Amino acid sequence: MTNTTKIGWIGLGLMGNPMSQQLLKAGYPLTVYNRHKDKEAGLIQQGAGTASTPKELLQQTDIVIIMVTDDKAIREIFEGENGLLQADVSNKVIVNMSTVSPGINKEMAELCGQQGNHLLDAPVSGSVKQAETAQLVIMAGGDNDVFEQVKPILEKLGKMVTNVGTIGAGNAAKLAINTLLSFYTQGLAEAVILAKNNGIEPETLLNLLSNTAIGNPYSKLKGEAIVNNNFKAAFTLKNIVKDLQLSRDIGLDTPLGQTALKTFEAASAKFGDEDLIAIYKHLDK
Repeated sequence: MTNTTKIGWIGLGLMGNPMSQQLLKAGYPLTVYNRHKDKEAGLIQQGAGTASTPKELLQQTDIVIIMVTDDKAIREIFEGENGLLQADVSNKVIVNMSTVSPGINKEMAELCGQQGNHLLDAPVSGSVKQAETAQLVIMAGGDNDVFEQVKPILEKLGKMVTNVGTIGAGNAAKLAINTLLSFYTQGLAEAVILAKNNGIEPETLLNLLSNTAIGNPYSKLKGEAIVNNNFKAAFTLKNIVKDLQLSRDIGLDTPLGQTALKTFEAASAKFGDEDLIAIYKHLDK
């Protein structure tokens, strides 16, 4: 597709805002819709148009990309009074980049098909920094011909874009990745606490860790957050709880999975709006 393709964007949160800006930078005509209209202002100043409803957005564009939080938001966007499924249009492509259940994508894909439109799920691995620098990893599920049609657009958002299977497969892959992310985050927090309780400063442990086989950019980033007492959310703790619950719903029933879900759920009441590494504060008692 050329840069004359009209793109609609739904969801201008921590991830959606910088991701949609990448498309403007790439020269695509962009129209946005957000439930809270104040979040549209910055994109409008950069040249984006605005739609009053998801229905109107789909009518005005060729492709609609969605980046919202959960299944409830997806259902409202599609099935609401002025939702996408109310638009009398066909041959449109909808790309759901939200981390939601594989099941709701399968359900919405069937309804879109009845409407004459196409749905891909294409969640991302990466956080705000990767969204701001177009370095996300994007895993799609759905018809490969449709995927190839939108791949050039998705490549403006990420460093890797791949189709991993049928509809819902993208979200299943993303949930597997975020399950491992929860294990690593809790493990890092527990290791820092163990060292600290035995007289080893967090900075010392993290310096050692960065020079071992298991050191990586994530441990450096989240280790620095612990050291600097900076728990501003790049990916909220309550969202990892949501993802672990979705993983449980598709079959996660293993010792580490059960433990991580229990731990993050317990931390969410107090630290849910902070970054997921705030699990450190919950465990450091």
